[in-house]
Formats: sequence, C-alpha cells, structure tokens
Amino acid sequence: MAADALFYMTLSTFNDHCPEIDMTDDPSDVAGKILVGKSDKYEYLTLALGNRHGLVTGATGTGKTVTLQKLAEGFSDAGTAVFAADVKGDLSGIAMPGDSKPPFVQRAKDIGLTYTPDRFPVVFWDLFGEQGHPVRATLAEMGPLLVARLLELNDVQEGVLNIAFRVADEEGLLLLDLKDLRAILQYISDNAAKLTTTYGNVAPSTVGAIQRQLLVLENQGATSFFGEPALDINDFIRTDRDGRGIINVLAADKLMRSPKLYATFLLWMLSELFETLPEVGDPDKPKLVFFFDEAHLLFDSAPKSLMTAIEQVVRLIRSKGVGVYFVTQNPLDVPDIILGQLGNRAQHALRAFTPRDQRAVQAAAGTFRQNPAFSTAEVITQLAVGEALVSMLEGKGTPAIVSRALIAPPGSRVGPITPDERKGVVDASMELHAKYGTPVDRESAYEILKARAESGMPQPAPGQGPAQASAGGGLLGSIGGMLGGLFGHGAPSTGGRQRMSTGEMVVRSAVQSAARSAGTQISRAILRGILGGMSRN
Repeated sequence: MAADALFYMTLSTFNDHCPEIDMTDDPSDVAGKILVGKSDKYEYLTLALGNRHGLVTGATGTGKTVTLQKLAEGFSDAGTAVFAADVKGDLSGIAMPGDSKPPFVQRAKDIGLTYTPDRFPVVFWDLFGEQGHPVRATLAEMGPLLVARLLELNDVQEGVLNIAFRVADEEGLLLLDLKDLRAILQYISDNAAKLTTTYGNVAPSTVGAIQRQLLVLENQGATSFFGEPALDINDFIRTDRDGRGIINVLAADKLMRSPKLYATFLLWMLSELFETLPEVGDPDKPKLVFFFDEAHLLFDSAPKSLMTAIEQVVRLIRSKGVGVYFVTQNPLDVPDIILGQLGNRAQHALRAFTPRDQRAVQAAAGTFRQNPAFSTAEVITQLAVGEALVSMLEGKGTPAIVSRALIAPPGSRVGPITPDERKGVVDASMELHAKYGTPVDRESAYEILKARAESGMPQPAPGQGPAQASAGGGLLGSIGGMLGGLFGHGAPSTGGRQRMSTGEMVVRSAVQSAARSAGTQISRAILRGILGGMSRN
C-alpha cells in the first residue's frame, strides 16, 4: 500500500501542474513515433530521429529504468533491435507481460490510455555465462588501448603492452585469451635485449607489473570473457517472426562489481558496431538502439585519446543506423562534447541538498530548451516518481521546448523475473546456445610458444618469425599499401585486425565506403577496430 500511496501522490502532483490535458489525441494511431508520456500534450520520440542518440538522467529511485523500459518496448514494436545492460536485475521483467498493477492501470487511465499487458522478444546474455548466453571477445579484437584501460596501466606499461601486440602480429601469434597474453609478455621479457633497439626498452619489472594486473583481472572473472567463439555483433540485430525487434538484455549485476570491465566491454561493443555495420545515412528507424546504463563509468579517468575516440564513434555511428542512449544520474556525468550530440532527453528528479547539488541542478537545467511556463531548475527538484522533463527532437532535428510529463507505463512487467522464468527465456533461444555455449580453444600464441619451448629448437628472434600477412596479396595487398601510404605506419593488427590511429577515424569512414565495393571480406580485413588500435596523443 505504501507504493500505491506514493503513486497516487505522484498523480496528484502531476495534475496540479498540468490541469488542462488535451484528451482528444489518439496515441495509438501515430505512425513512426514512440509514445513517451504526456504533459499538456502527448510526448513522442520520432523513430526517424531515434539514431540521433539520447539521454535519460535522474537520481536513484526516480524512474529512469521504467523510462528506459518504455523506450525499449517502443523501439522493439517498431522492429528496431535493442541492447541494454541490466545493472540491478530489474530490467529483466521486460521478458514477461505486465501484471496490471493498479498504479500502472491508473497511470494509463490518467494519461488517456488503456493499460494492456504485453510481452516482448528478449534474449539474455551474460559475460559469465550464468544468467544468459555467454559473450566473448578476443584480445586481438579488443586491441591494446582498451586492454590497457581494462588493466589500468600507466603510460610506460601501456607502451610495453603495445610492443607485445606488435611482436605477436609480426610473429603470427594470435592473441585470443588471457593465457595468450601472458605467454607473449613472457616471450618479450625473455627477449628484452633483442627488442630494445627496435621497439624500445622492455623492463622485466614492467612486464611483471602487467602480469600482476592480469591476475587481478582473472580474479574478477574476466577469463571467461576472452576467447572464442567471439560474439557476432549481427546476433544482436534481429527481429522475431512478428517483426518485433529483439531486446538483448545483458545481465550486469555481477559485472558491475568490476566497473572497468563493464565499461570496457560496452565500449568494445560500440566499436564493433561502428566497424561492422554499413553506412545507411538517416533511415526511417534505427537498426539498433544501444542503452548504456551507468554511463559515468565510461568517462571516469578516461585518457584524452579514448575520449576523442568515444566522441568520434558517437558522432559517426548514427549514420550506421545505431542510436546510443546514455543512462546516468546527472547530465554532467557526460562530457560536453558528447552531451551536445544527445538530442532525445528525459530528465527525472535531482536532489539539491548541498551547494554542489544545487550547482548541478542549475547546470542540468541549462542543457534544455527552456519553457517560459516554468523554471526548469525548480521543477527538476520537484518531479515525483514517474515524472520527467522531456525534450525530444522535432521534425528538423531541433530539440523541442522542455515539458513536464508523466511517463507512460510499460506493457511488460516492471521488476525482476524469477530464475525459472529466466531459464525458460534462455532455453527458447537454443540456436544461440549451440553457437556460443561451448568455448573453443584453438591454437594461438600460448600453444605455439609452448611448443617451441618444449621442442628444444632455437627460438627465432622477435620480428624474424613467420610474419602474419596483415594486408595480404593481390587487390587486398594493393589497398593495404595505399592505406599505408595515406596514413603512415600504424599500430599492430594482431590476429588479422588492422588497427588505426585516432587521426585516421574520419578518413576511415570514407575509405570504408569505397572498400565495400570490393567485398565485405576485404573491407573487414583492411578497416578494423578504431578504438583498439589508437595510441595516446
């Protein structure tokens, strides 16, 4: 009853501020839009502008997850696939029909809707393989920059890590999992004297420090994440037999105990989407909408080169048909250069108990197109649970004047599902279990270096082994040569992934479009992970 009382108090507060609601509109008869809620009019997110990114903010317990859930349902209904990290476990309810709780039935009625329970096609994923299908990536795909961030390495240690990736590339040693990285680190440590003149100093103490950080990462459970079969990002972009977009939910409650792993994994996913998907311009609706919960973790202590990369990816990925929606407590958690690219916004309540909080509220209010009918800064602190300040992009891509709205209730269940219900959902997508359920450990750096050591044969000096063909012959080699001449000497392409520097990113987009005419396989061999190959400025 306490929750019901809070809900009706919310309705009373909402009606006090919005007494004249136009009830003549039919929200179910608006094509190309997602109903978000209602102020003095219905508030919609236009699907054609869904790839212009968005932001959902507010203090803990003010309704951010419910807003995220409502948006995810809307995109799924429109045939757009969704990815969302479930950091507390309560987003899992989107896999089950709503249970018609009186507060939500009443909220729908007050907005002018009929509450209809609904269920949506959901696939559960889990880096640890416990609450969903396993998700894996290879170290080669992730690249030295993201691995260095994951290990929290300093500049000197990151330099040695880059040498390890370069040597692995030149020796044709695949870096797939953590034992491969341990093996190549030991290899360059044993051959440090031979490497110094070519790559710079490789101090055993530095290698030891990186090995210790690897141990910390292993203790956090990351061993199960690195390896094969690696995730095919296209498995996130699917529809069900009714044409609804699949909602991919990553179980992240355990993952959140390792914030760096969480943020780095989601950042890797963004880079994979950017690399894999073709240019589509501005489609009628996004191919995929990516909800990045606890977004502040992405930007905490990020080096300048990584911030530049994130900004570039957010700016350019919309032309791939991907919308990125950051979810966090305060807009100030997101750097200004990225905040300016987030057009669709829902701001839930913020608390202003201290001078610092009050400054944050004022700054948050300043990010909206102001409504002359009220003070945005004052309303932010007065919003009740389920209310939000809403400003979606209008027809020409300009932000609408901010409105105080009551968010429409989701049709699916609000709250977590049971373990048995989760198991039923996971079992319903057995084709993914067949694809990812069993790990594969093929021959890579660890096995090759171990075999060399056990054979007793002389080890080739680093750089004199069977170099892996990064560009290949024929047309592939010709294009690789042209790119080398255009961009200069790049970072390693370990495991067949050719890496690029930050300054190459914009040029890369144009080159990718041209290379695509030569075939997808050639394009993927040449134009690889931006984030994985950038070195510090």
